[in-house]
Amino acid sequence: MVKCLRGSVFDVMVDLRSDSSTFLDWCGETLSSENMKMMYIPEGFAHGFQTLEEDAEMLYLHTEFYSPEYEGAVRFDDPSLNISWPIEVTDISLRDQNHPLLSSEFKGIKVT
Repeated sequence: MVKCLRGSVFDVMVDLRSDSSTFLDWCGETLSSENMKMMYIPEGFAHGFQTLEEDAEMLYLHTEFYSPEYEGAVRFDDPSLNISWPIEVTDISLRDQNHPLLSSEFKGIKVT
């Protein structure tokens, strides 16, 4: 679960489940302290967000402890995803800039 406690963000999830009819589809929603919306991100989905206001603050609730050996990523500007970010992406970490693009060999992940 993800919630924006202060400010606003555009929150995105991407379906990476290999057996899903929505494989590689994305869904985005504006979360803010005003609209009080939360987003549930199921297992097998990538998650990212864009801050829409300075000093945005978010709350994450996870089902497991963080394990960096299982961490993966997709790039914010991957053309195969074609995510429509609401504002121009101008400030992004070096780590996030350097994620590889998805290749035609990527067949998704299995969720048990």
